[in-house]
Amino acid sequence: MERQVNNLAKGIKRTTPLIPLFIITFFIGHFTIAQELSLENAKKYILGGIEVTGVKSYNEQTVKTYTGLRIGQELMVPGEETAAVIKKLWGLELFSDVQFYVTKIEGDKIFLELNITERPTLTDVTVYGIKGRKVDDILNDTDLKKGKKITESLIANTKSYLENKYKKQGFLNTKVTIATAVDTSETNAESMVININKGEKVKIKKITFDGNTQVASKRLRKSLKKTKQKKFYRFWKKSKYIEADYEEDLDNLIDTYAERGFRDARILSDTFVKLDDNNIALNIKLEEGNKYYFGEVDFVGNTVYTDRQLSQVLGIKKGDTYNGVLLKKRIADDTKPDAEDVTNLYQNNGYLFSQINPVEVSAVNDTIDFEIRIIEGKETFLNHITVVGNDKTNDHVIFRELRTKPGQKYSKDNIVRTVRELGQLGFFDAEQIAPDIENPNPNDGTVDIKYSLVESGSSQIELQGGYGGGGFIGTLGLSFSNFSIQNLFNGEAYKPVPMGDGQTFSLRLQASRTFRVYSLNFAEPWLGGKKPVRFNLSFSRTQQFASSFSNNGQIDVNKDRGFSITGISAGLAKRVQWPDDFFTISHSLGYQLYEFNDYNIGLFNFGNGSSNSLAYTIGVSRSSQGPSRIFPMTGSNFEITAKFTPPYSLFGNKDFKALKERSDELTESAQNGTVLTTAETNELQEIEEERFKWLEYYKVKFKGDWYTRLVDKLVLRTNAEFGFLGNYNSDIGDVPFERFFVGGDGLGNFTLDGRDVVQLRGYENSSLTPFSTNPITGNVQQDGGTIYNKYSMELRYPLTLKPSASIYMLSFLEAGNSFNNFQDFNPFQLKRSAGVGLRIFMPAFGLLGIDFGYGFDEDLNPSSAGNGPSGWQTHFIIGQQF
Repeated sequence: MERQVNNLAKGIKRTTPLIPLFIITFFIGHFTIAQELSLENAKKYILGGIEVTGVKSYNEQTVKTYTGLRIGQELMVPGEETAAVIKKLWGLELFSDVQFYVTKIEGDKIFLELNITERPTLTDVTVYGIKGRKVDDILNDTDLKKGKKITESLIANTKSYLENKYKKQGFLNTKVTIATAVDTSETNAESMVININKGEKVKIKKITFDGNTQVASKRLRKSLKKTKQKKFYRFWKKSKYIEADYEEDLDNLIDTYAERGFRDARILSDTFVKLDDNNIALNIKLEEGNKYYFGEVDFVGNTVYTDRQLSQVLGIKKGDTYNGVLLKKRIADDTKPDAEDVTNLYQNNGYLFSQINPVEVSAVNDTIDFEIRIIEGKETFLNHITVVGNDKTNDHVIFRELRTKPGQKYSKDNIVRTVRELGQLGFFDAEQIAPDIENPNPNDGTVDIKYSLVESGSSQIELQGGYGGGGFIGTLGLSFSNFSIQNLFNGEAYKPVPMGDGQTFSLRLQASRTFRVYSLNFAEPWLGGKKPVRFNLSFSRTQQFASSFSNNGQIDVNKDRGFSITGISAGLAKRVQWPDDFFTISHSLGYQLYEFNDYNIGLFNFGNGSSNSLAYTIGVSRSSQGPSRIFPMTGSNFEITAKFTPPYSLFGNKDFKALKERSDELTESAQNGTVLTTAETNELQEIEEERFKWLEYYKVKFKGDWYTRLVDKLVLRTNAEFGFLGNYNSDIGDVPFERFFVGGDGLGNFTLDGRDVVQLRGYENSSLTPFSTNPITGNVQQDGGTIYNKYSMELRYPLTLKPSASIYMLSFLEAGNSFNNFQDFNPFQLKRSAGVGLRIFMPAFGLLGIDFGYGFDEDLNPSSAGNGPSGWQTHFIIGQQF
């Protein structure tokens, strides 16, 4: 387009095409002439008018106002005012072209036209080449929102970001193309299409080293933790090339030399060789340097600890091979919050502001002398302790668990313990408990601590329905682990139940046509609120009705015949300070009444009458596992319990020897095939009821779990268990209750006789338990063992540890067995198994899981004798311990 205007050059009287003023303005600064104009040609005018052209989506008057130019103002043309307007409009990044034109000059008045070209607006983005669920993340990361102005830099930056993003993930051949097209549905709008072709991940075919004579290439490759070359047998660590991981591994490579005394080792070069589209080779050229040894190690500035005490913690002696990595860890180990290093030694004794710096003071030949320079600082005390994030849990429940109190000496160990124990409460997400050090004041020697918490679900509901035992079984379970009984009658506290005081209240109901189970439990972890004394009260009632199959295959239930257990128990447990404050001593007293009404279930040799059990249990436990009770990574947990009943036979005058001899005689006769008469059957039942009118026994159990963090969050759990049921009087013998049933999933939700159900996966439930023939019914029955032992190892790795759901997978090796008596016990005669499993913990529903286990040995069930190994078994886990 051409227009006839007056030329701006002074003294020229001819018509010329319309001249873009911004060209004149910009070039004048460089003394470059556009149409023969120079800086001297500039002339002052009065702005007579301005017209804005080219706008599509913006208001013309709005653009005029934004320029700041006013009719009647003096204006140097060409000059700084027009240049500033152009720069200002370009800075908005809304326009792809901005030009000033002179349309008319009348005397000292000048009329201008501002012509702009708007950038198109983004209306829609389509992404190809990646999974649909990841598209939103791409759009958020690149800020490709509807209404965004499309610029060349936006397209270039988006392309660069996406290519780099996938190259960092090992897709070195990633290609990204971006195209735009006019969108006629809106004014001046365009849609965008992004095509991502990641290609195959580039693998490392070979890693070679040049210059290494002191450390083998195999060992150097091992030190590259995340950068591995291809091996057919490597499944757990892929050989993809990721630049960030590779850079980190180069540092690990130098650390490998530093651990072996080669302080001066360095990487001269590392070469990336592309073999083909999918494979590369890495060549690393090294200079190893000389091997060094530790010389004198002197401590300077220490007054709190002696040189000898610090040397013991440092653990480095003159003549040891120089190890820079070890020296750094012994000064301050950043990988372990509770590490035994010099920094923690000071910080656990109140010296938060202490500084420990190792300094090389001389290096003669191959020996390096060090000074450990210590600035101890002022002894530090805790000032304010605050807690945030507890929306449900009352402050006093948290503060009573804190090991950091105002006025105490600062101790990093107490902070670590506090975080672990808050996580074990189960009320908060253990992964997000953050102790923040605030307002450190080196001059006053004070510091504040703020614990940031995130509440997690602490209540569970169990609602199940199923078919089993010939009928429908329904289960309702409610468990509130952060209950508040004092607000039981406070209607405003129900959300949906009164919560916040850290108490436990659980109710469980299970019923079918043939049985009913009721249980209620309440626990207060701080009885009286002053000390960690746990009070527990529980009540349970179980009823089992006689049932038989009718001719048409239906189950007939007779509720006039049955068996019931009524039990109540109360206990106290106190945390103690010796041998250390991880220990707890517990005491409990429980009573159970077993009642039989014309019912013989095979577990006992009498079908009428009752049996009583009054038992005292003492336990000693130590729990240091953490940080989470759901997925512990460190620490251990062990428990020893001993359960006793009074030795009633010592205080009576019953001839238990004669009773046992007659019972053994009748039992042996029945087991040899002789059918007992009715009178003999009744006699045997009366003898058994008399022998076990008041149960007398002792029961000892041990269980230990150890958690070791191997790599990252890969955790090894090792377990050992042992149990023994004994008697005071051999003429009475072992009681038919309280026995050990080994094998299977370990779930014991419905047990009639106080038994311990012991998990041993890879075998059917209770199939590793001694069997016998009932002398009265003639049926094969499980007697339960009086002694058992078990060992297991589990490798665990979490998929997610979020508050909404914690999921981890595991593999296991297990071995165990149960025995009739101590004489038969052989701790090495074990039933072995192995397998894999998955666990899912959701706060509202508790623990769910599945295990696939293979049993390598035969079980003890007579019906499966000679059938070989137990083989593959599937176990479903519901609500079991973690």
